[in-house]
Amino acid sequence: MDAIVMCGGEGSRLESPHEKPLHPIDGVAMVDRVLSALEESRVDTRYAAVSPNAPATQAHLERADGVRTVETNGDGYVADLMALLERPEIEPPILTVAADLPLLSGATIDRVLAAHGESDASRTVCVPVALKRRLGVSIDSTLESDDHLAPTGVNIVGNANEPESMTHVSYDPRLAINVNRREDARIATGRLTSEGR
Repeated sequence: MDAIVMCGGEGSRLESPHEKPLHPIDGVAMVDRVLSALEESRVDTRYAAVSPNAPATQAHLERADGVRTVETNGDGYVADLMALLERPEIEPPILTVAADLPLLSGATIDRVLAAHGESDASRTVCVPVALKRRLGVSIDSTLESDDHLAPTGVNIVGNANEPESMTHVSYDPRLAINVNRREDARIATGRLTSEGR
């Protein structure tokens, strides 16, 4: 399965001097941490979706090895993803990952892929809101169908002809820490330091 890292957002809530994907967590840009996790996983091709909202990110990724950049309009996660899926080189099923998950690991990604198996359905990976609260990180959205679950920014987009969509609930803290605010960045850095990563 191929993967797309969504990294075209402005990241205004983070209040960083850097574009959000380039914000360093323990000295390494978040997008580089996500790309490393994908490289360690069983994902095949790695795409990075860039936009005019993050020109420095685009320049950074165009120099990265083994990553294909694809331009979007920067109209938002869903609009950009829908536009990407119209491209002939991008075929579902495809893993999508937000660039703000700096604790992501190859093993975590492989567990998501294993849970998905050979299904044609789409899958939204969520964590319990209680886990995010316990970790002290921001909760920016919950599922419409279940306000006890928060989307992680990891999804599998399945075949458009398959109407079924599934929710995969994970208790892995690596999926629960999306860096949207300064406190999230501090918590992510602390966890990486304690894990020796």
